[in-house]
Amino acid sequence: MKNTSFTIILLFFTLTLVACSNGKIESNMSATVTDFKFTDQHNEVFSSEQLKDDWWIAYFFYTNCKMVCPQTTANILDVQEALSNDGLTPPIIGFSVDPDYDTPDVLQDFVESYGAHFDNMSFLTGYDFNTIKELSNESFQTVLDGGGPEDHAYAHSTSFFLINPEGEVIKWYDGLSKQDFENLIEDAKKVM
Repeated sequence: MKNTSFTIILLFFTLTLVACSNGKIESNMSATVTDFKFTDQHNEVFSSEQLKDDWWIAYFFYTNCKMVCPQTTANILDVQEALSNDGLTPPIIGFSVDPDYDTPDVLQDFVESYGAHFDNMSFLTGYDFNTIKELSNESFQTVLDGGGPEDHAYAHSTSFFLINPEGEVIKWYDGLSKQDFENLIEDAKKVM
């Protein structure tokens, strides 16, 4: 009888923990994305207003990057595919850190070369470097600076960011880490 009571209590406790954690993830940052109005790869206006009431994912890149951006871009597209396979299509936003070079046409060609689909993915430009630097530094609490080596002209984040429907950045993930890639997918499934 003792074992049966213990098993029932343990089962009840486990179910309670699972129920209480449903839809919750552990946060590792807290910042608010400032409002923005930029231009996407289709040369159309894209603003933060379009993301209201949605969970969304963001990352920083530039098309001439030879070191980390090819990998982070491939990884963000893998995130898109994995979530899509589970019926989830959160907006995924790529912020170019080289807006002078990364015009809408350049962005369109770049992303098409990866075989991306644009149903829920937008790559943004149409601002000056100081604007994106301020967004990176303040809203995403990450470094962005120019003047790196010739083959990596910008020091920028390789993180992916999960943003809640209120526009708060609640978690960052290493965009080069397979484990963090999987963590992002699992967290997105929990909250969406």
